[in-house]
Amino acid sequence: MDQKRELTSVDLAALVGELGSYEGAKLDKAYLYGDGFLRLKTRDFDRGRVELLVEVGDVKRAHVADPGNVPDAPGRPPNFAMMLRNRLSGADFAGVEQFGFDRILQFHFEREDEDTTIVAELFGPGNIAVLDANDEVVDSLDTVRLKSRTVAPGSQYEFPDTRVNPLDVDYEAFAGLMDESDTDIVRTLATQLNLGGIYAEEVCTRAGIEKTTDIADATDDQYRAVFDAIERLRAELENAELDPRVYVEGDRYVDVTPFPLSEYEGREARSAAGSRSETDGIHSESYDTFNAALDEYFYELDRSDDEDEVVTDDSPDFENEIEKKRRIIEQQESAIEGFERQAEQERERAELLYERYGLVDDVLSTIQDARSRDTPWDGIEERFEEGAERGIEAAEAVVGVNGDEGTVTVRLDGTDVELDASEGVEHNADRLYTEAKRVEEKKEGALAAIENTREELEGVRERKRQWEERGPEDGDEGEADEETENVDWLSRPSIPVRRSEQWFERFRWFYTSDDFLVIGGRDADQNEELVKKYLEPGDLFFHAQAHGGPVTVVKATGPSESAKDVAIPQQSKEEAARFAVSYSSVWKDGRFAGDAYMVTPDQVSKTPESGEFLEKGGFAIRGDRTYFRDVAVGVAVGITCEPSTRVVGGPPSAVRDQAETHIEVEPGQFAQADAGKKLYREFRERFADTSFVRKVASPDRIQHFLPPGGSRIEGD
Repeated sequence: MDQKRELTSVDLAALVGELGSYEGAKLDKAYLYGDGFLRLKTRDFDRGRVELLVEVGDVKRAHVADPGNVPDAPGRPPNFAMMLRNRLSGADFAGVEQFGFDRILQFHFEREDEDTTIVAELFGPGNIAVLDANDEVVDSLDTVRLKSRTVAPGSQYEFPDTRVNPLDVDYEAFAGLMDESDTDIVRTLATQLNLGGIYAEEVCTRAGIEKTTDIADATDDQYRAVFDAIERLRAELENAELDPRVYVEGDRYVDVTPFPLSEYEGREARSAAGSRSETDGIHSESYDTFNAALDEYFYELDRSDDEDEVVTDDSPDFENEIEKKRRIIEQQESAIEGFERQAEQERERAELLYERYGLVDDVLSTIQDARSRDTPWDGIEERFEEGAERGIEAAEAVVGVNGDEGTVTVRLDGTDVELDASEGVEHNADRLYTEAKRVEEKKEGALAAIENTREELEGVRERKRQWEERGPEDGDEGEADEETENVDWLSRPSIPVRRSEQWFERFRWFYTSDDFLVIGGRDADQNEELVKKYLEPGDLFFHAQAHGGPVTVVKATGPSESAKDVAIPQQSKEEAARFAVSYSSVWKDGRFAGDAYMVTPDQVSKTPESGEFLEKGGFAIRGDRTYFRDVAVGVAVGITCEPSTRVVGGPPSAVRDQAETHIEVEPGQFAQADAGKKLYREFRERFADTSFVRKVASPDRIQHFLPPGGSRIEGD
């Protein structure tokens, strides 16, 4: 049985009630790990330290964690985490809510100066957006620009289209949705009513209905049994009648649920503190709270993932990867079928309006005439009811009037169609045709996505074939390690992470083609520090002629070595000049070339000329300068695999030969954070081991090497 890696809509509905008990906790600090794991450290008056974890990457979850299960704080916080700390430090947790029945949670925080909402999108690729009091996006992990919605800094946050909430429909609506399906009961519950796979099966089991029963063969009694099972599920969630369980298969945790599932019935349960059942197959562990169950489950899942990564160095689990791709394809196929059905239904509704044009026009004209005489909506509804009693066909077709929305619903040949009562027949039909077109565009996007997934599946199969033909990597004991240049790191299914922090990594830095270290300041404080502490005899000092650039130092020796008279090659000088220009205001201004100069350390002084003043980070240059004219800007970001695994960046001529793969960027329209995410996605596509990219080259680490200002991938 596959391990659960994402919370369902039912899980979130159960979770929201428990998280609400933490209202009033004060937020201390926010942390961001990798590209989608947020940790919010809070303090509760009664409970003390409370750790809220939200993950939106390959694993999608949200829950309160035991402090002992929380990872150590990461190193330098990325901009996103710093923004959260500035907005939320000292803020009160004001509650959490689920958006409809979607896998979206809204965490609300209140502070005297500003209110903030964190929206966690626990579906699809996953995302976290931070909103101000007016629901405007302050920042988001990923920028989303689709025809259907936009999530971008400075824009109004837009939720995805709402889906049917199976816990909030009456029997008539439920039966109507079921009747529209052309598949079996369980798939209809999973897709049309959005229960998802496991809870669709659970509802069928509780109802005593064979889940593969075709909708066309289903009886009214079976509909009633299924609807009653959904109602009982709703009551358990509303009344917080939870009995959380973690399900274990052998030694593997495979599922976590807010209450026991009939699907797993017959397996002996035990308490979290009890002894393990000897029952074969799946058995369960009981927990006091759903949060505790989620914490235990995902903590063990993280540990098992780490163990799997060690194993895959020698024996890649191709079958698991292939099965995962197959599941994704099945989900995408189901979505495409749903889009096709929805588009067809919208077109059919539009065509019905024209087929019954006279009747529909009578209904709309009646409402518009009544509204022009200020007749209240209640009065209009009563008028239709009276007309239906007298057998007037147009009145009999009206099944609902909604004054708040200004709509009327008519039933045409057994199909309900909602109309904008202020418009005519043609406008309403056009709206339905437009909606059908929009859904078809979503289908086209899903078709493109499924083709990508199928290509990925074929890629996995090909890697499996090559692995089986080659066999595990050979090598007798005592043999020398394989030469680095012979390793195809991009195709390796697993890459070990090997890195250690260096003293210069808090600055901008790169190694030249001749292996000289170049360091540059990120701000005025670092510029000051480089001149005072790290600029030594034998080094070279570079600076862009433009204002607002980094102090750039080519180191002739290490910081603990004695100064030496070293001849620094011309290639290294040119690369240092390009570095100085590229990270200056030249790039930020969107220019593609600028001038730089070079001097020796003895020409650089922090003492101003008489009558002059030096700002923080400023310096005085005395004597002749060596100029580098019309230096082209250009930066490359790459990933190294040997001898250490890390992100590197700098002039393309220097990075090109040092990195296993690299991407060149130029001034462009994407902000630093967005450019970092684009490069991250590109690197993930290049490496077979995408988890390696996530660990070594997260978007914030890539952003560390991008110049201030807008960028784009060269050639885009």
